[in-house]
Amino acid sequence: MAALGIVLHLGFLAWNVFAVWQNLEVTSANLSHGANTYGGRWKYLTFLNQVLQTAFFGVCLLCDLLHLCLSNRNRCCSVLARLKDCIFAALAFPLGVFVFCSFWSIYTYDRELVYPKELDSIIPQWLNHAMHTFILPLVLIELFACSHQYPSKKNGIAVLVVFGAAYLSWVHWVHYAADIWVYPILAKLDVVGKLVFFGSSLLIMLTFYCVGEWLTRLRWGSGRPSKRKKKKKSN
Repeated sequence: MAALGIVLHLGFLAWNVFAVWQNLEVTSANLSHGANTYGGRWKYLTFLNQVLQTAFFGVCLLCDLLHLCLSNRNRCCSVLARLKDCIFAALAFPLGVFVFCSFWSIYTYDRELVYPKELDSIIPQWLNHAMHTFILPLVLIELFACSHQYPSKKNGIAVLVVFGAAYLSWVHWVHYAADIWVYPILAKLDVVGKLVFFGSSLLIMLTFYCVGEWLTRLRWGSGRPSKRKKKKKSN
């Protein structure tokens, strides 16, 4: 099982590293791309998510290798496993699913609001799918192939909310500093529209967090000893 995890995570990590590298190469070569404006490509949630997924699978691979070489009771393994589970629960799964669903929903309605047609001549179609499509099957495979113990709902949601608030602040700072909106759809919304858009986006991400937790428990069980068992052990 450990060997299977290593192969799986090595493949996922290699794919994400390649996708990030290609993203950097393609967007750097074209000066008209938004990556060459204020904030660079770091203002795009898609790129941030891709970097996050890369880091996550890197942590997964390191965790697999340490578990193979060291005792599972090793403190380093335990801390890394908790970090891996927290990243998956609070960020990698809900954010990956959100990027997929939000991008393709808006794209289907009016692609100019999120991915103008002129980008087709800059970003290859396969790279577009690498950023916005393949993230979904990867996190789903991860969920069903590898067990993850979710943190307490309060802590997990707190991490997601902090990330969302930080990104929202960053988006508004970019607009304040450079008078540009990260996505064309934001330029077409008034204040109320933006509040509804950002509020609904946060609620959707929180929903995906709960879906990930539910699917994990459906596949692996709760993964936590009951209070009654804890009391027996303490006695």
